[in-house]
Amino acid sequence: MSVAERVDRAIPGGGAMRWRLPSPLRAVVSRLPRFPPSAALSVILNAGVVPGVDAGTLARLDGKVVRIELRDAGTALTLRCRSGRFHPVSSLAAADVTIGACVHDFALLALRREDPDTLFFARRLTIEGDTEAGLTVKNMLAAFDATEAFVSRLRSFWRA
Repeated sequence: MSVAERVDRAIPGGGAMRWRLPSPLRAVVSRLPRFPPSAALSVILNAGVVPGVDAGTLARLDGKVVRIELRDAGTALTLRCRSGRFHPVSSLAAADVTIGACVHDFALLALRREDPDTLFFARRLTIEGDTEAGLTVKNMLAAFDATEAFVSRLRSFWRA
């Protein structure tokens, strides 16, 4: 079963409707420490996304703090790009750019079911702060591909 099929089965309505994190789960997730998920996201990005991104793109993000807000989860993941890699940072760090959406919309982006521009103009994806960094991250999201090749890169990373 493909990654997209697994997500479609996990999301009510086969992914056709906008799914929201249930309130009781949001109440729990919003109280959890933010550093561990930020660390996990940095590992995923460094193993699965960074190898496919050109050096110029990563250079434009060098030293920038990027915050990913998961609105319906009531949490945010904070990363700094340094030397072509992402590193978790404290949620207290001032963000240069904040990208916000609900969990479902980020899943749709990862599966290439939605385009970042479409979500942005529908006001389901927000970008606040440094415009250049925001556009660079948005373009990385547009180029991101959560296909079996991505999953294979992650599996090989974990085995190494």
